[in-house]
Amino acid sequence: MPNPSFWAGKRVLVTGHTGFKGAWLSLWLLRMGAKPSGLALEPPTDPSLFSLAGLDRRMESHIGDIRDPAAVDAAVRAADPEILLHMAAQPLVRLSYDEPVETFATNVMGTVHVLEAARRAPSLRSIVVVTSDKCYENREWPWPYRETEPMGGHDPYSASKGCTELAAAAWRRSYFKKSGAALATVRAGNVIGGGDWALDRLIPDCMRALMNGRSVAVRNPHAIRPWQHVLEPLAGYLTLAEALHTDADAARRAELEDGWNFGPADSDARPVSWIVSRVVERWGDDAAWDLVGGDHPHEATHLRVDSSKARSRLGWEPRLDLSGCLDWTVEWFRRYQAGEGAEAITLDQIARYEQMDGKNP
Repeated sequence: MPNPSFWAGKRVLVTGHTGFKGAWLSLWLLRMGAKPSGLALEPPTDPSLFSLAGLDRRMESHIGDIRDPAAVDAAVRAADPEILLHMAAQPLVRLSYDEPVETFATNVMGTVHVLEAARRAPSLRSIVVVTSDKCYENREWPWPYRETEPMGGHDPYSASKGCTELAAAAWRRSYFKKSGAALATVRAGNVIGGGDWALDRLIPDCMRALMNGRSVAVRNPHAIRPWQHVLEPLAGYLTLAEALHTDADAARRAELEDGWNFGPADSDARPVSWIVSRVVERWGDDAAWDLVGGDHPHEATHLRVDSSKARSRLGWEPRLDLSGCLDWTVEWFRRYQAGEGAEAITLDQIARYEQMDGKNP
Protein backbone atom coordinates (compact mmCIF):
# COMPACT_ATOMS: atom_id res chain seq x y z
CA MET A 1 0.00 0.00 0.00
CA PRO A 2 1.46 3.42 -0.89
CA ASN A 3 2.72 5.54 2.00
CA PRO A 4 1.01 8.98 2.07
CA SER A 5 3.92 10.54 3.98
CA PHE A 6 6.26 9.57 1.15
CA TRP A 7 4.01 11.04 -1.55
CA ALA A 8 3.27 14.30 0.24
CA GLY A 9 4.90 17.11 -1.74
CA LYS A 10 6.33 14.85 -4.45
CA ARG A 11 6.27 16.19 -8.00
CA VAL A 12 4.69 13.46 -10.11
CA LEU A 13 4.08 13.50 -13.86
CA VAL A 14 1.23 11.26 -15.02
CA THR A 15 0.85 10.70 -18.74
CA GLY A 16 -2.67 9.70 -19.69
CA HIS A 17 -4.16 11.56 -16.72
CA THR A 18 -7.40 12.33 -18.59
CA GLY A 19 -8.22 8.63 -18.99
CA PHE A 20 -10.09 6.35 -16.62
CA LYS A 21 -7.07 4.92 -14.76
CA GLY A 22 -5.22 8.22 -14.97
CA ALA A 23 -8.06 10.11 -13.30
CA TRP A 24 -8.27 7.60 -10.43
CA LEU A 25 -4.50 7.80 -10.01
CA SER A 26 -4.47 11.60 -10.06
CA LEU A 27 -7.20 11.81 -7.42
CA TRP A 28 -5.30 9.36 -5.22
CA LEU A 29 -2.08 11.37 -5.58
CA LEU A 30 -3.91 14.59 -4.67
CA ARG A 31 -5.46 12.87 -1.66
CA MET A 32 -1.97 11.92 -0.43
CA GLY A 33 -0.68 15.48 -0.83
CA ALA A 34 1.42 14.93 -3.96
CA LYS A 35 1.83 17.57 -6.65
CA PRO A 36 0.72 15.78 -9.80
CA SER A 37 0.81 17.20 -13.30
CA GLY A 38 -0.36 15.48 -16.44
CA LEU A 39 0.13 15.12 -20.16
CA ALA A 40 -2.62 13.57 -22.28
CA LEU A 41 -5.10 14.10 -25.06
CA GLU A 42 -8.48 15.60 -24.28
CA PRO A 43 -10.64 13.25 -22.19
CA PRO A 44 -11.43 10.25 -24.42
CA THR A 45 -15.09 10.01 -23.42
CA ASP A 46 -18.00 12.28 -22.58
CA PRO A 47 -18.72 12.09 -19.73
CA SER A 48 -15.29 11.45 -18.22
CA LEU A 49 -14.12 11.06 -14.65
CA PHE A 50 -11.37 13.62 -15.33
CA SER A 51 -13.90 16.33 -16.20
CA LEU A 52 -16.53 15.36 -13.63
CA ALA A 53 -13.92 15.43 -10.84
CA GLY A 54 -12.64 18.86 -11.91
CA LEU A 55 -9.08 17.61 -12.29
CA ASP A 56 -8.32 20.29 -14.87
CA ARG A 57 -8.60 22.78 -11.99
CA ARG A 58 -6.88 20.70 -9.32
CA MET A 59 -3.64 19.81 -11.12
CA GLU A 60 -1.38 21.18 -13.83
CA SER A 61 -2.83 19.67 -16.98
CA HIS A 62 -1.07 19.69 -20.35
CA ILE A 63 -3.23 18.64 -23.28
CA GLY A 64 -0.93 17.16 -25.89
CA ASP A 65 -0.07 14.06 -27.88
CA ILE A 66 2.79 11.75 -26.84
CA ARG A 67 3.36 11.16 -30.55
CA ASP A 68 4.67 14.76 -30.59
CA PRO A 69 8.16 14.76 -29.03
CA ALA A 70 8.15 18.55 -28.60
CA ALA A 71 4.92 18.42 -26.58
CA VAL A 72 6.30 15.63 -24.42
CA ASP A 73 9.56 17.47 -23.81
CA ALA A 74 7.72 20.68 -22.86
CA ALA A 75 5.48 18.87 -20.37
CA VAL A 76 8.41 17.09 -18.73
CA ARG A 77 10.39 20.34 -18.44
CA ALA A 78 7.40 22.15 -16.92
CA ALA A 79 6.73 19.39 -14.39
CA ASP A 80 10.37 18.77 -13.39
CA PRO A 81 9.12 15.45 -11.96
CA GLU A 82 10.71 13.33 -9.29
CA ILE A 83 8.49 10.42 -10.34
CA LEU A 84 7.05 9.61 -13.77
CA LEU A 85 4.05 7.31 -14.22
CA HIS A 86 3.58 6.68 -17.93
CA MET A 87 0.02 5.52 -18.66
CA ALA A 88 -0.85 7.31 -21.92
CA ALA A 89 -1.75 4.79 -24.62
CA GLN A 90 -4.20 3.63 -27.24
CA PRO A 91 -5.87 1.14 -24.87
CA LEU A 92 -8.46 -0.74 -26.96
CA VAL A 93 -7.94 -4.07 -28.73
CA ARG A 94 -10.80 -3.66 -31.19
CA LEU A 95 -9.76 -0.12 -32.16
CA SER A 96 -6.25 -1.40 -32.88
CA TYR A 97 -7.66 -3.50 -35.74
CA ASP A 98 -9.06 -0.33 -37.32
CA GLU A 99 -6.10 1.91 -36.49
CA PRO A 100 -2.97 -0.27 -36.31
CA VAL A 101 -0.51 2.44 -37.36
CA GLU A 102 -1.85 4.92 -34.82
CA THR A 103 -1.78 2.20 -32.16
CA PHE A 104 1.92 1.47 -32.73
CA ALA A 105 2.75 5.17 -33.08
CA THR A 106 1.13 5.93 -29.71
CA ASN A 107 2.06 2.88 -27.68
CA VAL A 108 5.61 2.31 -28.95
CA MET A 109 6.96 5.59 -30.32
CA GLY A 110 4.96 7.60 -27.80
CA THR A 111 6.72 5.69 -25.03
CA VAL A 112 10.08 6.29 -26.71
CA HIS A 113 9.34 10.03 -26.77
CA VAL A 114 8.46 9.95 -23.06
CA LEU A 115 11.63 8.04 -22.17
CA GLU A 116 13.79 10.36 -24.26
CA ALA A 117 12.36 13.41 -22.49
CA ALA A 118 12.83 11.63 -19.16
CA ARG A 119 16.54 11.26 -19.89
CA ARG A 120 16.80 15.05 -19.72
CA ALA A 121 14.79 15.45 -16.49
CA PRO A 122 17.32 16.39 -13.77
CA SER A 123 15.15 15.60 -10.72
CA LEU A 124 13.73 12.30 -11.94
CA ARG A 125 14.34 9.35 -9.62
CA SER A 126 11.83 6.69 -10.66
CA ILE A 127 9.86 5.77 -13.78
CA VAL A 128 6.99 3.28 -14.07
CA VAL A 129 5.86 2.41 -17.61
CA VAL A 130 2.39 0.84 -17.73
CA THR A 131 1.85 -1.75 -20.46
CA SER A 132 -0.66 -4.63 -20.30
CA ASP A 133 -1.06 -8.31 -19.51
CA LYS A 134 -1.64 -8.67 -23.26
CA CYS A 135 2.07 -8.00 -23.88
CA TYR A 136 2.76 -11.74 -23.52
CA GLU A 137 2.84 -14.16 -26.44
CA ASN A 138 -0.50 -15.77 -25.64
CA ARG A 139 -0.44 -19.50 -26.20
CA GLU A 140 -3.93 -19.97 -24.68
CA TRP A 141 -2.38 -21.77 -21.73
CA PRO A 142 -4.60 -22.56 -18.73
CA TRP A 143 -1.87 -21.39 -16.32
CA PRO A 144 -0.84 -17.78 -15.66
CA TYR A 145 2.03 -15.96 -17.37
CA ARG A 146 5.12 -14.99 -15.40
CA GLU A 147 7.28 -11.93 -16.01
CA THR A 148 9.91 -14.09 -17.74
CA GLU A 149 7.56 -15.28 -20.49
CA PRO A 150 8.28 -14.00 -24.04
CA MET A 151 6.59 -10.90 -25.39
CA GLY A 152 4.23 -11.20 -28.37
CA GLY A 153 0.66 -10.48 -29.42
CA HIS A 154 -1.89 -11.69 -31.96
CA ASP A 155 -3.58 -8.32 -32.56
CA PRO A 156 -1.98 -4.89 -33.16
CA TYR A 157 -2.76 -3.70 -29.62
CA SER A 158 -1.17 -6.70 -27.90
CA ALA A 159 1.86 -6.65 -30.20
CA SER A 160 2.34 -2.93 -29.58
CA LYS A 161 2.40 -3.56 -25.83
CA GLY A 162 5.01 -6.30 -26.27
CA CYS A 163 7.08 -3.84 -28.32
CA THR A 164 6.65 -1.21 -25.60
CA GLU A 165 8.11 -3.63 -23.07
CA LEU A 166 11.11 -4.24 -25.31
CA ALA A 167 11.65 -0.52 -25.88
CA ALA A 168 11.50 0.22 -22.15
CA ALA A 169 14.00 -2.56 -21.43
CA ALA A 170 16.37 -1.19 -24.08
CA TRP A 171 16.20 2.35 -22.68
CA ARG A 172 16.71 1.03 -19.14
CA ARG A 173 19.81 -0.94 -20.07
CA SER A 174 21.25 1.63 -22.46
CA TYR A 175 20.57 4.88 -20.62
CA PHE A 176 18.83 4.85 -17.26
CA LYS A 177 21.24 2.53 -15.50
CA LYS A 178 23.82 5.25 -16.15
CA SER A 179 21.68 8.31 -15.42
CA GLY A 180 20.30 7.48 -11.97
CA ALA A 181 16.58 7.18 -12.75
CA ALA A 182 15.23 3.71 -11.95
CA LEU A 183 12.83 2.26 -14.56
CA ALA A 184 10.32 -0.60 -14.28
CA THR A 185 7.35 -1.79 -16.35
CA VAL A 186 4.02 -2.99 -15.02
CA ARG A 187 1.31 -5.29 -16.41
CA ALA A 188 -2.25 -5.60 -15.12
CA GLY A 189 -5.36 -7.52 -16.09
CA ASN A 190 -8.78 -6.27 -17.13
CA VAL A 191 -9.31 -3.26 -14.88
CA ILE A 192 -12.82 -2.17 -13.97
CA GLY A 193 -14.38 0.42 -11.70
CA GLY A 194 -16.58 3.47 -11.53
CA GLY A 195 -16.12 6.35 -13.94
CA ASP A 196 -15.14 4.29 -16.99
CA TRP A 197 -17.16 5.16 -20.11
CA ALA A 198 -14.81 3.74 -22.75
CA LEU A 199 -16.28 2.06 -25.81
CA ASP A 200 -15.82 -1.67 -26.44
CA ARG A 201 -15.09 -2.49 -22.80
CA LEU A 202 -17.34 -4.93 -21.01
CA ILE A 203 -18.22 -3.05 -17.82
CA PRO A 204 -18.69 0.39 -19.43
CA ASP A 205 -20.88 -1.26 -22.08
CA CYS A 206 -22.88 -2.88 -19.26
CA MET A 207 -23.26 0.39 -17.36
CA ARG A 208 -24.35 2.37 -20.43
CA ALA A 209 -27.02 -0.21 -21.22
CA LEU A 210 -28.26 -0.58 -17.64
CA MET A 211 -28.37 3.16 -16.93
CA ASN A 212 -30.50 3.56 -20.04
CA GLY A 213 -32.78 0.59 -19.30
CA ARG A 214 -31.46 -1.58 -22.12
CA SER A 215 -30.34 -5.19 -22.26
CA VAL A 216 -26.55 -5.70 -22.19
CA ALA A 217 -25.12 -6.94 -25.51
CA VAL A 218 -22.33 -9.54 -25.12
CA ARG A 219 -20.15 -10.63 -28.03
CA ASN A 220 -17.66 -13.12 -26.47
CA PRO A 221 -19.28 -14.79 -23.45
CA HIS A 222 -16.73 -17.60 -23.03
CA ALA A 223 -13.55 -15.46 -22.93
CA ILE A 224 -11.80 -15.74 -19.57
CA ARG A 225 -10.09 -12.65 -18.17
CA PRO A 226 -8.34 -11.69 -14.90
CA TRP A 227 -10.77 -9.07 -13.59
CA GLN A 228 -9.67 -6.55 -10.94
CA HIS A 229 -10.73 -3.21 -9.48
CA VAL A 230 -8.79 -0.19 -10.74
CA LEU A 231 -7.38 0.54 -7.27
CA GLU A 232 -5.58 -2.82 -7.14
CA PRO A 233 -2.98 -2.25 -9.90
CA LEU A 234 -2.73 1.46 -9.04
CA ALA A 235 -1.69 0.50 -5.52
CA GLY A 236 0.95 -1.74 -7.07
CA TYR A 237 2.23 0.99 -9.41
CA LEU A 238 2.52 3.49 -6.56
CA THR A 239 4.20 0.97 -4.25
CA LEU A 240 6.74 0.10 -6.95
CA ALA A 241 7.43 3.76 -7.83
CA GLU A 242 8.01 4.48 -4.15
CA ALA A 243 10.44 1.56 -3.83
CA LEU A 244 12.32 2.60 -6.97
CA HIS A 245 12.65 6.13 -5.61
CA THR A 246 13.84 5.28 -2.12
CA ASP A 247 15.96 2.11 -2.43
CA ALA A 248 19.61 3.07 -2.81
CA ASP A 249 21.01 -0.46 -2.49
CA ALA A 250 22.40 -1.44 -5.91
CA ALA A 251 21.34 -5.09 -5.67
CA ARG A 252 17.84 -4.20 -4.53
CA ARG A 253 17.48 -1.57 -7.26
CA ALA A 254 18.55 -4.10 -9.90
CA GLU A 255 15.84 -6.44 -8.60
CA LEU A 256 13.21 -3.69 -8.81
CA GLU A 257 14.12 -2.52 -12.33
CA ASP A 258 12.18 -5.20 -14.16
CA GLY A 259 8.72 -6.13 -15.41
CA TRP A 260 5.99 -6.68 -12.79
CA ASN A 261 2.58 -8.34 -12.90
CA PHE A 262 -0.23 -6.94 -10.76
CA GLY A 263 -3.14 -9.29 -11.33
CA PRO A 264 -5.99 -10.71 -9.25
CA ALA A 265 -6.17 -14.11 -7.61
CA ASP A 266 -6.55 -17.06 -9.97
CA SER A 267 -10.10 -17.57 -8.72
CA ASP A 268 -10.99 -14.12 -10.07
CA ALA A 269 -10.29 -15.11 -13.69
CA ARG A 270 -13.86 -15.65 -14.88
CA PRO A 271 -15.73 -15.87 -18.19
CA VAL A 272 -17.45 -12.80 -19.57
CA SER A 273 -20.84 -14.49 -19.15
CA TRP A 274 -20.20 -14.99 -15.41
CA ILE A 275 -19.31 -11.32 -14.98
CA VAL A 276 -22.29 -9.96 -16.90
CA SER A 277 -24.75 -12.25 -15.11
CA ARG A 278 -23.61 -10.97 -11.74
CA VAL A 279 -23.53 -7.33 -12.82
CA VAL A 280 -27.15 -7.43 -14.02
CA GLU A 281 -28.14 -9.30 -10.85
CA ARG A 282 -26.58 -6.58 -8.69
CA TRP A 283 -28.16 -3.84 -10.77
CA GLY A 284 -31.67 -5.24 -10.40
CA ASP A 285 -34.62 -3.57 -12.16
CA ASP A 286 -35.15 -6.72 -14.27
CA ALA A 287 -31.83 -6.13 -16.05
CA ALA A 288 -30.75 -8.75 -18.62
CA TRP A 289 -28.11 -9.53 -21.23
CA ASP A 290 -28.14 -10.97 -24.75
CA LEU A 291 -25.57 -12.61 -27.00
CA VAL A 292 -24.58 -10.60 -30.09
CA GLY A 293 -24.13 -12.77 -33.19
CA GLY A 294 -21.90 -12.22 -36.20
CA ASP A 295 -18.16 -12.15 -36.78
CA HIS A 296 -15.89 -10.35 -34.31
CA PRO A 297 -12.14 -9.69 -34.33
CA HIS A 298 -9.96 -12.27 -32.59
CA GLU A 299 -9.68 -11.91 -28.82
CA ALA A 300 -7.75 -14.22 -26.51
CA THR A 301 -9.82 -16.90 -24.80
CA HIS A 302 -7.52 -17.53 -21.82
CA LEU A 303 -5.24 -14.95 -20.25
CA ARG A 304 -4.03 -14.79 -16.65
CA VAL A 305 -0.89 -13.39 -15.03
CA ASP A 306 1.15 -14.65 -12.08
CA SER A 307 1.69 -11.92 -9.48
CA SER A 308 3.81 -14.00 -7.09
CA LYS A 309 6.80 -11.69 -7.52
CA ALA A 310 4.84 -8.58 -6.50
CA ARG A 311 3.41 -10.41 -3.52
CA SER A 312 6.75 -11.71 -2.25
CA ARG A 313 9.06 -8.80 -3.10
CA LEU A 314 6.82 -5.74 -2.73
CA GLY A 315 4.31 -7.01 -0.20
CA TRP A 316 1.52 -6.11 -2.62
CA GLU A 317 -1.70 -8.08 -2.27
CA PRO A 318 -5.14 -7.67 -3.86
CA ARG A 319 -7.64 -6.41 -1.29
CA LEU A 320 -10.88 -6.78 -3.22
CA ASP A 321 -11.99 -10.15 -4.53
CA LEU A 322 -14.08 -10.23 -7.69
CA SER A 323 -17.37 -10.08 -5.80
CA GLY A 324 -16.24 -6.94 -3.99
CA CYS A 325 -14.90 -5.46 -7.21
CA LEU A 326 -18.29 -5.81 -8.89
CA ASP A 327 -20.08 -4.49 -5.79
CA TRP A 328 -17.93 -1.34 -5.74
CA THR A 329 -18.29 -0.77 -9.48
CA VAL A 330 -22.08 -1.08 -9.52
CA GLU A 331 -22.26 1.04 -6.35
CA TRP A 332 -20.21 3.82 -8.03
CA PHE A 333 -22.53 4.04 -11.03
CA ARG A 334 -25.67 3.75 -8.91
CA ARG A 335 -24.52 6.61 -6.68
CA TYR A 336 -23.56 8.68 -9.70
CA GLN A 337 -26.95 8.03 -11.33
CA ALA A 338 -28.60 9.13 -8.07
CA GLY A 339 -26.88 12.52 -8.27
CA GLU A 340 -23.73 12.19 -6.15
CA GLY A 341 -20.56 13.88 -7.41
CA ALA A 342 -18.02 11.70 -9.20
CA GLU A 343 -15.10 13.13 -7.21
CA ALA A 344 -16.79 12.46 -3.86
CA ILE A 345 -17.70 8.88 -4.78
CA THR A 346 -14.19 8.14 -6.04
CA LEU A 347 -12.43 9.64 -3.01
CA ASP A 348 -14.80 7.76 -0.70
CA GLN A 349 -13.88 4.46 -2.35
CA ILE A 350 -10.16 5.30 -2.22
CA ALA A 351 -10.46 6.04 1.51
CA ARG A 352 -12.28 2.75 2.11
CA TYR A 353 -9.65 0.88 0.14
CA GLU A 354 -6.83 2.45 2.15
CA GLN A 355 -8.48 1.36 5.39
CA MET A 356 -8.88 -2.28 4.37
CA ASP A 357 -6.63 -4.82 6.06
CA GLY A 358 -8.28 -7.84 4.43
CA LYS A 359 -10.71 -8.60 1.63
CA ASN A 360 -14.15 -7.03 1.34
CA PRO A 361 -14.74 -5.67 4.85
